[in-house]
Amino acid sequence: MTVTGIDVANYQSADYDTTGLGFVIVKATEGTTYVNPKHAAQVTTGRAHGLVVGHYHFVRPGSMSAQVSYFLQHAAPKAGDFIALDWEDAKVSNGDKDTWLTSAQKAAPDLRSLLYCNRDFWLNRDKTSLCGDGLWIADPSAPTGHPRVEHAWTMHQYSSAGGVDHNVANFASTAALQTWVLNGAKTPATAPKYEPFPGAAWFALGHRSPIVAAMHQRLVAQGCGHYRTTTNADLIGSGDVNSYEAWQRKYNTAHHKSWTGNALKWPPGKETWDALQVPNV
Repeated sequence: MTVTGIDVANYQSADYDTTGLGFVIVKATEGTTYVNPKHAAQVTTGRAHGLVVGHYHFVRPGSMSAQVSYFLQHAAPKAGDFIALDWEDAKVSNGDKDTWLTSAQKAAPDLRSLLYCNRDFWLNRDKTSLCGDGLWIADPSAPTGHPRVEHAWTMHQYSSAGGVDHNVANFASTAALQTWVLNGAKTPATAPKYEPFPGAAWFALGHRSPIVAAMHQRLVAQGCGHYRTTTNADLIGSGDVNSYEAWQRKYNTAHHKSWTGNALKWPPGKETWDALQVPNV
């Protein structure tokens, strides 16, 4: 990993040092009453130095949909930017966190979205593993690029040395990060062919079929492709199992299901398979 970045707020200068950076994440809003007065200038600095720009919202108790609207209005993200939810307030529940993320994805479907939280929140407060398109994890006690979480991570905030939060992104290059951001649209330009549910017994590790390739594409389009480990597009691997379980949890939350235990485990059931095949089912 060679992509480093910082996150900034009103506490930092609008003309921060960009030497060696590939990205910057700027605080935009908090709740529905605060806007970072330096947001516009800090974003301008990032753009002027060719950085990938992110915008984040510090969530507070209250209406999640109202906070999404407030954030997007004041952050005014552009194509090629990404957005993030800063989940630090202990009074904001896991359900609220999930609602903000799903609401933001609906309101801004072409923007990549991240969840920021510290390791304690992720391990002890999170109940669904829902993190939008990626997890931005704060773990300053861990070595750079090695946060102590099992979940796939996108960014690691590893230090606050010098009064600035330092991060590393899990990409080989800034260009790779930019490509990922630009591919934020959740719906493929050409939708794969509808595949009828093949039955639970079909989903065995190592099973090879063109249906698997379609499943891969749909999982990635729904922001659940972080766990994919196999390099074979038509072969079911353990990473695909984890990706599909993430999709089941996401569907469970979005549709107010009460599934637990084996209901959120591999193999797929017909309801989530059809929902994945035909979004918004």
